[in-house]
Amino acid sequence: MKVLVTGGAGFIGSHLSAALVARGDQVIVVDNLSTGTRSFVPPEARFLDADILLPDTWKNDVGTVDAVIHLAAQISVPFSETYPMEDLRTNLQGTLAMLETASFLGAREFRLASSAAVYGDVSALPLRELGPSHPISFYGLNKWAAEQYLLHWATTHEMIGIALRLANVYGPRQRTAGEGGVVAMFCEALASGTTLTVHGDGSQTRDFIAVQDVALAFAHRLGNPGPSAVYNVSTGTTTSVLDLIEVLGAVSGQNVRYLTAEPRIGDIHDSLLSTALAEQWEFRAQTPLAQGLEETWHYFQQTGR
Repeated sequence: MKVLVTGGAGFIGSHLSAALVARGDQVIVVDNLSTGTRSFVPPEARFLDADILLPDTWKNDVGTVDAVIHLAAQISVPFSETYPMEDLRTNLQGTLAMLETASFLGAREFRLASSAAVYGDVSALPLRELGPSHPISFYGLNKWAAEQYLLHWATTHEMIGIALRLANVYGPRQRTAGEGGVVAMFCEALASGTTLTVHGDGSQTRDFIAVQDVALAFAHRLGNPGPSAVYNVSTGTTTSVLDLIEVLGAVSGQNVRYLTAEPRIGDIHDSLLSTALAEQWEFRAQTPLAQGLEETWHYFQQTGR
């Protein structure tokens, strides 16, 4: 297949691009390198230094594609609360621009990186795709709206639209921002020998999923996706922040020091995503937390970031 990946030089996108190349797909990466890293892009992929908000400057050079996987995004909840217009432009307007571009390129499939943030602070866990969504941040609100644009566009433009609501993604190459950034921040602090900062009392829980599993989810059933749908991508298990610190201490062999600070604006206390629909779609995460954290720790230990 010929697949266009936006944000393909970023954390998740670079892992996905490598997974697609390994499958034998022809990959085109579109990334403006505002947060991505050129060296993360596999050499077998074609790279375009380009902006998703300016598709007219590059779409004529792409040719036809079979699928578009849209990962380019603004990923920070606190940033969205401080700069809501910028979050709107990147995460909603950018999605619509890529939907239009996908149709122009003849794509039959479009996959969108959504987020568990669309659910908000819902007490009934695990969170299910057909359950209530009450976003409590501009980030979550714009991700939810982007899903609606995708599903409407797919219905009216003979396209299959798949939105993947990601749990807290972690792994090598992650930056210290975004929903899953706590792992990157902790590993970076450990690597530099500084004290970790826990926002809140550490009892808050998250559904942590390794980036290699997320890459596999985006590549899952490409060419045979089934009908348009929204799926959670998660492990279906929760880990508290304090338990996360304990596992990191074990895999790093370090005595982890931390201090507490005020919770961040827009953060929820608990998040656990149901895997039932994804399993019906025949996707299951494979990487145990300890294994994923060990790989992540080794990366930060070697790179310092």
